[in-house]
Amino acid sequence: MSGHFRHAMPYGAQLQDDGRTRFRLWAPDADQVELVFEESTHAMSALDDGWHECVRQAPPGTRYRYRIRPELCVPDPASRLQQDGDVHGASVVVDPAAYPWQHADWRGRPWHEAVLYELHVGACGGFRGVQATLPRLQALGITAIELMPIAQFPGRRNWGYDGVLPFAPAAADGTPDELKALIDAAHGLGLMVILDVVYNHFGPDGNYLGEYAAAFFRSEGPGTPWGAAIDVALPQVGDFFVHNALYWLEEYRFDGLRLDAVHALHDPAWLLSLAARVRAAMSGRQVHLILENEANQAHLLGSGRFDAQWNDDFHNALHVLLTGESAGYYGAYADDPMGKLVRCLGEGFAWQGEPMRGKPRGEPSGDLSPLCFIHFLQNHDQIGNRALGERLTSLCEPAVLEAACALLLLAPPVPMLFMGEEWGSRTPFLYFTDHQTEALRDAVREGRRKEFAEFESYGQAETLPDPNAASTFERSRLDPHDAASPEGLARLTLVRQLLAQRQRHLAPHLQHAQAMGAFALGKRALHASWRLGGAVLCIYCNLGDTPAAIDVTPTAGTQWLHGNPAAIAAFRAGRLPPACTLVFLEPSA
Repeated sequence: MSGHFRHAMPYGAQLQDDGRTRFRLWAPDADQVELVFEESTHAMSALDDGWHECVRQAPPGTRYRYRIRPELCVPDPASRLQQDGDVHGASVVVDPAAYPWQHADWRGRPWHEAVLYELHVGACGGFRGVQATLPRLQALGITAIELMPIAQFPGRRNWGYDGVLPFAPAAADGTPDELKALIDAAHGLGLMVILDVVYNHFGPDGNYLGEYAAAFFRSEGPGTPWGAAIDVALPQVGDFFVHNALYWLEEYRFDGLRLDAVHALHDPAWLLSLAARVRAAMSGRQVHLILENEANQAHLLGSGRFDAQWNDDFHNALHVLLTGESAGYYGAYADDPMGKLVRCLGEGFAWQGEPMRGKPRGEPSGDLSPLCFIHFLQNHDQIGNRALGERLTSLCEPAVLEAACALLLLAPPVPMLFMGEEWGSRTPFLYFTDHQTEALRDAVREGRRKEFAEFESYGQAETLPDPNAASTFERSRLDPHDAASPEGLARLTLVRQLLAQRQRHLAPHLQHAQAMGAFALGKRALHASWRLGGAVLCIYCNLGDTPAAIDVTPTAGTQWLHGNPAAIAAFRAGRLPPACTLVFLEPSA
């Protein structure tokens, strides 16, 4: 296989075999479009269906924009790179095949080996900083890192969900070649790299599509919490995002994509079409597609469609058990969190068509593989959307959190850790932005204050961190020295041991794992089991502060995967100790 990769797409600046560059823009609302270089301007030819095209001598590094009206020049919506990261400025011609890949023969890893690690690139030191952490993560037992969105956003810091140029890696994180070097290095270590992509909305600053392609957005029907809904059912729009998916997979060689909040797209048919087109194009590689989907649409998962979905039900039910919190969306889980947790372990979703807040939610999921669900104790949303960005290490006792960690890492669903979780980091992960206008800064600041004004425990709204302050971002950066503390080293040792057990005893059999049931043992303890090859995987977890009574006798062939001798002895005597998870394999009957 060649060590040079590129994705051919009908948009943007494409280098041609004759050395020239073809520029193409879909601008159905523009009567005339001009291609603007730094020292010259060229009329673009109007093609059918709103397309405009121009072919010129423009080597890599050439800066360009499109003039839509005499007073309006815009960047290329398919820009591969923005000069200085300016979402209002010039786009830059890039040679996508210039990077010499060192691991061009990488084909990926199977999904049943996945252990995900979500991180924010900027908070980890940019693409180079993330690359430097790869050997440590690989030694820990991580098999895939998942990057929060990196599409070009306004300013120097952002969670990534305010991106407006979806093909351009954010300049604040590094150059396109530095991103490729990160992925190349990951592949050399046997690590997959997953990218979080946003196809349901654009950020509030720097999106010019409405100025020349109003049809890009839906004029009727439901919108989104973040602005106008995108009309992916329109072929030119839907194809734009299909090409974006293929671009990241082919040109950057990502191993998969996590699609943000697909329920806000309101178009399951397009999602299935996207999956089919990606599968067809990536037939020679193992590429994985992940959903975030509040609608719990089980029919989108498995059978060559989407590999898995973030299972918020698992997190929310477990969070209520760990913290006792019931505000906001946790309220829907507060009446029976253990019942909802065991349903997640035994059947996938907690809601499978039953009403939630007065509306039916979800579809039956009991026939899906456990690998169709990604479980987590924490992620960027569940930490960062708290007013003060606290992690679970600040909200519950260490022993209880360790018990939950063992449940997460040794249950068959795909586990995910959030950066720093592996050593019990107490560094907050706050909501941060760098909006360039005072109006947007004020709107975001006031929005956060209103959102949390009802929560008395957070104190006065004025004490909330200002999302636009540079200090808010700096406070969210990990301090790796925390990992060297006695507590950090102990947690790292635990996670490393659990992941080693997962890869040795679970991973070889997870493709055919079958849930055998999950049951509550009182209000704060549970038992769950899965058929796993020629054995049965059994998990007993007690998140309470008193022992739970059990009625089970391990056989002579029991193989213990997790549990200290004292806890195992108590278990044999009919008691599951508090703040304890025991995991073992029994021979299958």
